[in-house]
Amino acid sequence: MTEALKKVYFLGIGGIGMSALARFLKSTGVEVHGYDKTPSVLTAELEAEGMKIHYEDRPDLIPEDTGLIIYTPAVPTDLEEYKKAASGAFSMMKRSELLGVITAKKRTLAVAGTHGKTTVSSMLAHIMHTSVLGCTAFLGGIAKNYDSNLLLNPESDFMVTEADEFDRSFLTLSPHSAVITSADADHLDIYHTHQGLKASFSDFTSKIRDNGHLVIKHGVDLELKTTENVGIYTYSLDKDSDFAAQNIRLTGRRYSFDIRTPNGVITGLQPPLPGIFNIENSVAAAAVAWLNGVCNCEIKEAINSFTGVRRRFDHRVISDRVIYIDDYAHHPEELKACFRAVRALYPDKQITAIFQPHLYTRTRDFADAFAESLSMPDRIILLDIYPARELPIEGVSSAMLLDKITIGDKQLSTKEGVLELIDRLEPELLLTMGAGNIDRLVEPITELLNKKGEK
Repeated sequence: MTEALKKVYFLGIGGIGMSALARFLKSTGVEVHGYDKTPSVLTAELEAEGMKIHYEDRPDLIPEDTGLIIYTPAVPTDLEEYKKAASGAFSMMKRSELLGVITAKKRTLAVAGTHGKTTVSSMLAHIMHTSVLGCTAFLGGIAKNYDSNLLLNPESDFMVTEADEFDRSFLTLSPHSAVITSADADHLDIYHTHQGLKASFSDFTSKIRDNGHLVIKHGVDLELKTTENVGIYTYSLDKDSDFAAQNIRLTGRRYSFDIRTPNGVITGLQPPLPGIFNIENSVAAAAVAWLNGVCNCEIKEAINSFTGVRRRFDHRVISDRVIYIDDYAHHPEELKACFRAVRALYPDKQITAIFQPHLYTRTRDFADAFAESLSMPDRIILLDIYPARELPIEGVSSAMLLDKITIGDKQLSTKEGVLELIDRLEPELLLTMGAGNIDRLVEPITELLNKKGEK
């Protein structure tokens, strides 16, 4: 289908998944146009790559000869451009459906889970891409090794992709191998109950092709619907699993470890990524690569050279004066994992965390769990809730969340007032966290802290 496309239009082209698909189609010679609500570093890169993007809701700017319009569920249906796209004059397809079409003819390795999928899929893509097998990859973050969310190797039979549970998007995929890192309660605006979400993950396991593999984290409780000839393997940090880390030791701020496989041990692993959770991520990525024929030496070399993903425990400033880490964490369990990792690496530092809650429904559904995790740093600063696709819910606010947090050093801040607040507080270790537009603060904060360090 994609071979016949000449011109494609993306509604919400600046999204991380949308932009990877736009880049892929552009690489095949398709003319790419698109709309996004606001300019960003990513949309500027897409424009520099030759895509035509605008930032006003202008239906007249959708080319009449567009062969296909791609959209995401995040695009509001009252957008004038969406209304024109859905008028019947154009072919329309969800982002997830296009990804399903592109990956259907390849040996696809898909990474699913409510936490960790971006890092695991990016690490797996790096292993495959640098191996003799190669791969094309669609990533949910910017891999630092490539400064991109898309890796290209048209000659390879392998594709790596994230399998996104939001809006049941991952059910459009038919992977040869799949990873499930976690299935914690999330997206209850879509699934209503934790059991509803788990049922969708169960359905995802039924999509794995015959003679393929499922690699699932030890302890994830799901009903598996794989066919009889799909190999099922467990992985963990240090449990009795098919794939697990062993001989874990911390040298300075880097972990060293080995990975036990069903047929021996991959030794001498020392990724440059901090955080013990990244050992477990390494095990998951190594397991899928190993099952698909990558040799131990290639796995070791790739893991040891993987520099991470932008906004995933991303060290922005490291100096005697201040440490600054930016992270995408937006779920209570992700926040806890991040805080624990920071404490392990920097036990003597006072932690100041700035968190932007993401979605009114998520804040409401997990308010107590958020309060518990956000009471872990020494100081917490809350920004207003980032609404994304949602309208406000009465009684749900950052102030409501702040009241539940138990530490004494807590406050609210506007996004506009953050830089002045940081300048005044002079934190020892600063964390910015969240999945909304808090990412627009990362560069200004980095510049501020670097300038203060020069004085």
